[in-house]
Amino acid sequence: MKDEKRFMQDVGMTDLPFPMRVLSRDQKDGQSTIAKISIAARIMHEFEARWIDKFIQLVHQHRDRIGTETLKINILDYMRELNATKVKVDFEYPFFIEKSTPVSKEKCLVRYNCMYSARVAKSDLKPQVSLRITAPCITTYPSSATDKPGGLFGQMSHVDLEVQSHKDVFPEDLIEIVDKHALVPVYSFLTEEDQEFIIKKVHTEQKTSVVMVDEIKEDLANIRDIEGYSVSCSNFGMLHSYSTFIGTAKSMWIPLS
Repeated sequence: MKDEKRFMQDVGMTDLPFPMRVLSRDQKDGQSTIAKISIAARIMHEFEARWIDKFIQLVHQHRDRIGTETLKINILDYMRELNATKVKVDFEYPFFIEKSTPVSKEKCLVRYNCMYSARVAKSDLKPQVSLRITAPCITTYPSSATDKPGGLFGQMSHVDLEVQSHKDVFPEDLIEIVDKHALVPVYSFLTEEDQEFIIKKVHTEQKTSVVMVDEIKEDLANIRDIEGYSVSCSNFGMLHSYSTFIGTAKSMWIPLS
């Protein structure tokens, strides 16, 4: 029995729905959302079921304005309360951004999937926090006929953008970077004149996912507060049943890959 208590165990919970306020550039008090919370801890002694209650109790105490600074503090509380050697916390949630359509300037809300993640180990007690966003957009299908009138056509692409920073990074800023370099951003509503504008742009202008990812990478590399990032793009063409992807990353350990 004494030997069994020395084994490490991973314990936790997944996908706890919970109302909270998350960091927003455009809303001073944060944006209200429903997050799915997952917490995992590595412990050095036997597990007691009542410790799950401690997870949820701590979540209640730390539910306001989840961001980089609050997560760095909160995750140390988790580690101390659970006497853990490692802790990882994920907050996955929908985030809405108001956009204006390209021609009519109608207002519409667009949903993006976000995830704030934090992890810490007892060996260094330096929490690592990252923000990940999935942004849909339209890029040029790579097999388009660039030399023929109307030969260009588009494909749906999903950009997964993850950044690590010692300061807060706002979701709105990351989405603006993706929208700036995409062939066409995605909107939840378009008038007839907006649709005509976008269709014409898709068939007359070219921006492949390869070029877009490279441009996004350049923008991120020039933001001083971002210590590491990864950019990947999945593309869903109309003529096949599989998706393609391209990606690049930079971290404190890998300058560029």
